[in-house]
Amino acid sequence: MFKKTVAVVLSALVLTACGSSNSEVTETKAPTSANFPVTINNNGIDVVITEQPDAIISLSPTATEMLFAIGAGDQVIAVDDQSTYPAEAPISDLSGFTPNIEAIVAKQPDLVVVSNDIDNVISALQSAGVPVLLESAAATLEDTYAQIAELGLATGQVTGADELIMSMKSDVDTALKSLTNPLSELTYYHELDPTLYSVTSATFIGQLYALAGLENIADAAPDAESGYPQLSAEYIVKADPDLIFLADTKCCSVTQAELAARPGFMALSAITANSVVELDDDVASRWGPRTTEMLTAIVNAVNKLTAAQ
Repeated sequence: MFKKTVAVVLSALVLTACGSSNSEVTETKAPTSANFPVTINNNGIDVVITEQPDAIISLSPTATEMLFAIGAGDQVIAVDDQSTYPAEAPISDLSGFTPNIEAIVAKQPDLVVVSNDIDNVISALQSAGVPVLLESAAATLEDTYAQIAELGLATGQVTGADELIMSMKSDVDTALKSLTNPLSELTYYHELDPTLYSVTSATFIGQLYALAGLENIADAAPDAESGYPQLSAEYIVKADPDLIFLADTKCCSVTQAELAARPGFMALSAITANSVVELDDDVASRWGPRTTEMLTAIVNAVNKLTAAQ
């Protein structure tokens, strides 16, 4: 079970890392439910949505969170099997990793949102007459805001999208303004799974840590250019990070106690200073509305450690 869970996590990371974030919305007018059709330039493809969609399928957990957060939840008829939030999302057996075109089309969607073009799912759905939006893994917060705006246009929930973007920007500003300056530059290790895969500063997650002024120990690791290097226990012990963030608490039941029990880890500065943060895996791996929760957790950890210095 553990190996299967890790495989799913790493597959998701590889797929999203290979995607290109779509940050351009070319529609100049802000439509409401009354002024469809709209044409959205999505990754270089003009997607025409003739009427406000009321049978949306999301094959992306992040897009699912965005749709509900902007007020389009009632328009969603099904989400993929990895869309665990919010609780009211109509989860189904549809998969974003192994999309079943027949099963998707059978639900008669008027809009499908994906995060990857696996098995040419986009062209297959377009051939079936179904509009598709590709919302790839964001590279920056601006990409996240652009995707939210795009989904607002596509669903007729422009006001909700605008309000969500403003709220997120306000939360980011509040978190960063509360950040206290440490006496020295702090380092961190972000754990994706117990096999010690991590992230670099070049990733979306890594950029959140950079906003908080943290130095990533994975940036100098072998295979760092991939964005998701696998570290060794010896490498982590030698780097001795000031902070450790665990993004494998749900998938793999990793805790601070389990971390401390690993050979050589008990003496790590992060463990002796009680500076291990147990994150929600989903919040830590998505680039949607709850990104601000992730940033706030990072800032709180920095402030706590700084106060103890």
